[in-house]
Amino acid sequence: MEQNEFADKIALSLRFPNREVGCLRFQTELHCCGRQRDAHRPRFTARRHFCALSHFRRVNLRLKADLALVGCSFLWGTTFVIVQRALVDSSVFSFLAARFVLAAVVLAFVYRADLRKLTRAEFLAGLQIGLFMIFGHAFQTAGLRETTPSKAAFVTGFSVVLVPVLLAIFWRRPANAWVWTGALASLAGLYYLTVSSAGLTDLNRGDLFVLVCSILFAVQIILIGVYTPHFSVGALSLVQVATGAVVSVVAIPVVAVAGWETPRLHLTSSLLFAIVATAVLTTALAFSVLVWAQKYTTATHAALILALEPVFAAFTSYVVIHERLGGRALVGAGLILAGILIVELKG
Repeated sequence: MEQNEFADKIALSLRFPNREVGCLRFQTELHCCGRQRDAHRPRFTARRHFCALSHFRRVNLRLKADLALVGCSFLWGTTFVIVQRALVDSSVFSFLAARFVLAAVVLAFVYRADLRKLTRAEFLAGLQIGLFMIFGHAFQTAGLRETTPSKAAFVTGFSVVLVPVLLAIFWRRPANAWVWTGALASLAGLYYLTVSSAGLTDLNRGDLFVLVCSILFAVQIILIGVYTPHFSVGALSLVQVATGAVVSVVAIPVVAVAGWETPRLHLTSSLLFAIVATAVLTTALAFSVLVWAQKYTTATHAALILALEPVFAAFTSYVVIHERLGGRALVGAGLILAGILIVELKG
């Protein structure tokens, strides 16, 4: 390095003392006697090793976050089979009441600090989210009595595509061409998945229930996006789950008097497993893990990984109950999945 170039480096470091190039900081030292030490070779400090270690930690955290999201997708995917098998020993609202009461107790312990600081505005926001959440679960659980887990999972995934569509229609948020392309692809997939070659006359009522569920879940997602920037995530999570617990308990006698459903809860080992798995693993634990993981990964990574949920549901259904989707249904499932990915990655 020429002497004038080295002088320019010195001037630059004096003017910008914290300037870094690729996490490498140029430093020079002078002996107390005034002689330069290695004037022609900039000395790299331990900053290089620190930055390398920080980069490794960031990569390691991102990998852990991605793996955590895969775990969440797997847990949510297996839920469809677990819930369907639980309905052999339980009615819809009896199961939902047991599930959300236990989940509310767990979350009340986890977010006890947020509970002590709960404000009226947070309560009302969580209440709105919780109402759409619990009625969505009610339609989904009722639909699982009459349709297959794989179909229910892909139809539920349609809610991801509905979010930007509903935002564009009712909230007047701009949507680009990719959003409408993904929505049309998913809509075509929904038709092929749920409507047989015989036409609409053979449409399964359970598929319609799950479609209503996907609409309610889409509104729930929108409300979460509206309120989470302003309120505590813990408070909203706790209130929405507690709302689900209260509504489920109140609905048991209401649907019984209306003649829609006879309350039933036979505490078999499979039902107890389903209640604990859905309350603790897929509600309390998975939601907390999701919040942590999204701090250390990108939105694109999260969208891609969470889109695996219906795939895991189809795989679990194939292994556990030997469900096999026909060619027409597979085309529909593929179109729905493609629509989800288009909206998430491009829309």
